[in-house]
Amino acid sequence: MVEQQLRARGISDSRVLQAMLEIPRHLFVPEAMKAQAYRDSALPIGEGQTISQPWMVARMCELLCLQGHERVLEIGTGCGYHTAILARLCARVYSIERIRNLHQQARQHLRSLHIGNVILQCADGCHGLPGFAPFDAIIVTAGGHYAPAWIEQLAEGGILLIPEGENGLHQLVSYRKKQGTLVRTTYEACSFVPLRSGVQS
Repeated sequence: MVEQQLRARGISDSRVLQAMLEIPRHLFVPEAMKAQAYRDSALPIGEGQTISQPWMVARMCELLCLQGHERVLEIGTGCGYHTAILARLCARVYSIERIRNLHQQARQHLRSLHIGNVILQCADGCHGLPGFAPFDAIIVTAGGHYAPAWIEQLAEGGILLIPEGENGLHQLVSYRKKQGTLVRTTYEACSFVPLRSGVQS
């Protein structure tokens, strides 16, 4: 996976490649999907949600340019795979999942790998986590548009990365906070499940 799907397709950050090598993706997918765990495609994880393709996980992590000291807010824990990769790349991950069943599954997955620098919350991700702000980076793993709360909780010089758009037609976009203004940069087209508000028990 790392050599053929990631490095061969332009992922060059050595820390990202190492994290992708260390975290076993098959532990985060349903039993029926385990044979397909290392394909370069998104896979269903239940509740109408997916685990992103490995290349997209690596690409998003690479665009954050993490050095290891950062505090990162993740909007959309899902099964916890992307969370686990981020945990290898920064000091602490704060991750929000709105679907309680997925939140509980992610907690079990991360616990099984003894990943301790993650704080998980079952909540409406659109509100962020003001009690833990500011964040050096905010990453959104569902497609939509950024919430004002995220910008407020982003540290000066911090980066927000989101698949921006609607109806499954998205583009990776980053917003860098510089002196109170946002510097927008666009990247490749992509497709994600939609960003939703509220909490689903």
